[in-house]
Amino acid sequence: MDELRKLVAEELALPVDPRVSDIAGAIAAAHGGASRAVLFYGSCLREQQLDGLMLDFYLIVADYRAAYARRWLALANRLIPPNVFYFEHGGLVAKYAVLSEADFDRLNGPETRSVSVWARFAQPSRLVWAADPAAHERAIGAVSRAAPTLLAAAGPRPGEAPLDLWRRAFGLTYSAELRAERSGRATSVVDLDPDRYDRFTGPALAVARGLRGGGGWARRRLEGKGLSVLRLAKASFTFAGGADYIAWKINRHAGTKIALTPWQRRHPLLAALTLLPKLIRSGAVR
Repeated sequence: MDELRKLVAEELALPVDPRVSDIAGAIAAAHGGASRAVLFYGSCLREQQLDGLMLDFYLIVADYRAAYARRWLALANRLIPPNVFYFEHGGLVAKYAVLSEADFDRLNGPETRSVSVWARFAQPSRLVWAADPAAHERAIGAVSRAAPTLLAAAGPRPGEAPLDLWRRAFGLTYSAELRAERSGRATSVVDLDPDRYDRFTGPALAVARGLRGGGGWARRRLEGKGLSVLRLAKASFTFAGGADYIAWKINRHAGTKIALTPWQRRHPLLAALTLLPKLIRSGAVR
């Protein structure tokens, strides 16, 4: 784990566009003293593009109750983590997910079947704000759990090339959520930075060998897709402009041309429920 943690710490410390650091600080400030760390991840990081896109962040907090003025938001975050919010700052738009330090550590590890967090943090990310050195070190430790969890869950095959293992592993995680992605997305994630995945393979596998093995993907798919629907339903209450964001994301990744009606914007949860079967049948959402 020491070698893997060193790789993760180096990657998390790589520089980002100053505007990313600025918006991360603003997100942390919105939740006051409860904020512990902010991580930047996703397609904007991978493709090094910010303008005209929505940036992705995770805000890590000490405690859900301290993070919110409204008690129901803390309860929702605890029962169906994470909460997701829309944010605008400095001419950029973003969404950020909120997890407690304890949940962030747990959801990066093999003790959960949910792929949502460890699938994302097995990919590159940046630690762009931390409250103090202890928060910084705890975030590194949590992210260091993600890649071994992913590879252990995938179950390495004899003779499998390292990059093929990563591609297959991400492909499995994509199948365990409702995703608006073109086929081959899992491959492209790896192919954008193959050297990075080559460096991580040995140290991540060394840790993965001590974790629970692969398997259980049928159950992961069933539970993961159900959880995705619950999170979308919750986001309709916490995410301003959520319906437009979901439509934009589907159009961008699946090549569709969804145009929402005013009624769908006013009733995003009902709109999602009515659109979902059609999107699944068309292959826009898997």
